[in-house]
Amino acid sequence: MIHKILLIQTASLGDVILATALAEKLHQQYPEAKIDLLIKKGYEGLFVNHPFLNDLWIWDKSHKKHSHLYQLIKVLRKEKFDLVVNVQRFLSTGLITNFIGASKRVGFSKNPLSIFFSKRFKHSIGSLHETERNQQLIAHLTDEKAAKPRLYPSKSDFAKVSEYKTSKYICIAPASLWFTKQFPEVKWVEFMQQIDPDLYVYLLGSKADTALCERIIKASKHLNSINLSGKLSLLESAALMRDAHMNFVNDSAPMHLCSAVNAKVTAIYVSTIPEFGFGPLSDDSAIIQTDEKLACRPCGLHGSQHCSQKHFRCATNIPIQKLLDRL
Repeated sequence: MIHKILLIQTASLGDVILATALAEKLHQQYPEAKIDLLIKKGYEGLFVNHPFLNDLWIWDKSHKKHSHLYQLIKVLRKEKFDLVVNVQRFLSTGLITNFIGASKRVGFSKNPLSIFFSKRFKHSIGSLHETERNQQLIAHLTDEKAAKPRLYPSKSDFAKVSEYKTSKYICIAPASLWFTKQFPEVKWVEFMQQIDPDLYVYLLGSKADTALCERIIKASKHLNSINLSGKLSLLESAALMRDAHMNFVNDSAPMHLCSAVNAKVTAIYVSTIPEFGFGPLSDDSAIIQTDEKLACRPCGLHGSQHCSQKHFRCATNIPIQKLLDRL
């Protein structure tokens, strides 16, 4: 019997959101089991008042990373997990998986310590969505069908953003950690200049995106636009996006926020491609990308901080009409 489960995903925000599909599936199969989740520090806000997660474990990688890892392993050993599901492919999480005493330990073969796992599975980019790749880890315990990722904004999250829902609106998340995954600022401006001036536009992002969002609003001169970057929590952003007429995002974490609350979404792919398996999962979703066949695209799995070809045609050649059509 499986009574206590630890799910490990200590990567980036989008990866953590996608990993919630595993929590959903495990909860469906083992509704009485206690499911814990280990993530890196900074993403705790995603799981406030989560309805079935038992405990949230935080690994602070920014301060005394290895010392904290050792202490984490010591504490987790006392929890007596029956099953560890490790979505990460790095040595550190392999140590956690193998040294906390669980009898069932599953993960990907790319993890350097996977030889000591109970079961290990191949992780390859292409054909499968990331949620389906992850589902391989627990298919022998559940079934082959992957669940969808899901987040649970609270009543207070919806109350916080209710003031922005009195008129028809769209959300735009214009930023990305990687330059070549980000639809250019000038293109966002062009888009906003052509949409209905009576349509409300909310620009979302972190505090680091505030200046970018402000420049886009100022240059577009769209009167009914509000810069909300850095002003909403992740769950509040998800609550706002859920009821938007449309959400426009890059191939980045806001796209996965939409998937996790089944919000309408239009994802703009620049240097990356949907075939990597990280696309939107909402019922109403669309992918926009250049029609030009570029030998340099994709230029990498995660994008980069500059266009190596110095033309960035994968972004500049996308017609704005494609975005307008989604309205």
